[in-house]
Amino acid sequence: MYELNSAAEKRSFYKTVLALVLPMAIQNLINVGVQAADVVMLGRVGEVAISAASLAGQVYFIMTLFFFGLTSGAAVLTAQYWGKGDVRTIERVLGIALRTALLTAVLFTAAAILFPDYLMLLFSHEADVIEAGADYMRICATAYIPAAVAMVYLNVMRSVERVIISTVVYSVSLLVNIAVNAVLIFGLFGAPALGVRGAAIGTAVARYSEFFIVLFYAFKINKTVRLRVGDLFRTDKLLSRDFTKYAVPVTVNELMWGTGISAVSAIIGHMGKAAVSANSVAQVVRQLAMVVTLGVANATAIMLGKAIGEGRPENAKVYSVRFMKMTVLLGFMGTALILAASPIMQSVMQLGEEAKGYLSVMLFVMSYFVIFSGINTVLIVGVFRAGGDTKFGLIMDSGTLWGIVLPIGAIAAFLLKLPVWAVYVILTSDELLKIGFVIWRYRSYKWLQNVTRDFD
Repeated sequence: MYELNSAAEKRSFYKTVLALVLPMAIQNLINVGVQAADVVMLGRVGEVAISAASLAGQVYFIMTLFFFGLTSGAAVLTAQYWGKGDVRTIERVLGIALRTALLTAVLFTAAAILFPDYLMLLFSHEADVIEAGADYMRICATAYIPAAVAMVYLNVMRSVERVIISTVVYSVSLLVNIAVNAVLIFGLFGAPALGVRGAAIGTAVARYSEFFIVLFYAFKINKTVRLRVGDLFRTDKLLSRDFTKYAVPVTVNELMWGTGISAVSAIIGHMGKAAVSANSVAQVVRQLAMVVTLGVANATAIMLGKAIGEGRPENAKVYSVRFMKMTVLLGFMGTALILAASPIMQSVMQLGEEAKGYLSVMLFVMSYFVIFSGINTVLIVGVFRAGGDTKFGLIMDSGTLWGIVLPIGAIAAFLLKLPVWAVYVILTSDELLKIGFVIWRYRSYKWLQNVTRDFD
């Protein structure tokens, strides 16, 4: 074992970080690519198509945020038990997470198949957008359950440093999505040109490809942390209580944040197709600028959680400082990326002059937004959750977004009738509002807790 802060220890640290961050950054890039495939291809069809797919995708977005919260809460336990060397408890946590995710996916599937028009009304009042979006949602919903299994399993594997499998799964998914999209959106090789419906079929087929690869890996290849069907039905009161304690605040946090982002889309959605189209493109660019930062946040949670589980809290403190320095640097790189991408996106997308004007402003706002967003994400998602401090993030995210930004943004849009750019600035100000409180919490070290138990 290397001495902390020695040259050899630092080399080992950054080598581990690279081994974790690079595959996860690629995964994040691929996930954005799946969304970008729809946006770019449908952008060639028209504003109604891109608006419909973007708004209909909000239901899946909310569901995946539930899964992300669920698995992030599970990772509080799995990363620390991984450091402790207790693999069997990790398998039990995986079973609890999958059981909860499957029940949730069934509910979302039923709602999206039976009531897509009513769900679309939450995001738009334009009949053509609602009709196209309902078709898109109904088709995509057929893959919600397999998507739940794949996402939860891969996220838990990531917390125990099994990150390459996710890269493989999502790489195949991206290729499948692009291929099916191209054929069915534009009607290549004699296939019918289905537009929005073609994009939905492509997305659903991609989700099924993820599911089957995950099943093969789980039952045929992974011999370390096994997926045991019996754990889906196993009741372990003590572990379930721990899971609830740490997973519920994170899940609620992600749901509050996710529904808040959907509410932002709903507010913008009621300001016209031009605003929706511009926001759809801006969100893809923002996600591209954040792919590495999100990888750093996940690596932070893994490495700090493992160090805490191993009984090395001082290492966790030192690691957190290093991750923060990386995050600030990545934030400025993200800013440069967005500013460079702005003229490219405006020339590639088939947007009207009004939408292009909105997009220009939105990308400028995003260029400084990613710095604050990156710092908050690494601290809340990475540092705090690694130490079991899951409630603080819930308070911060919910308080700023639902308590301040959304009410003021709605008033600005619907009562004061402010221009789109002004409303957009308000709706993206939550990261700036909470950053001071988040840094204060980090410096207090109240987040640093060992949450493992000794199980027989």
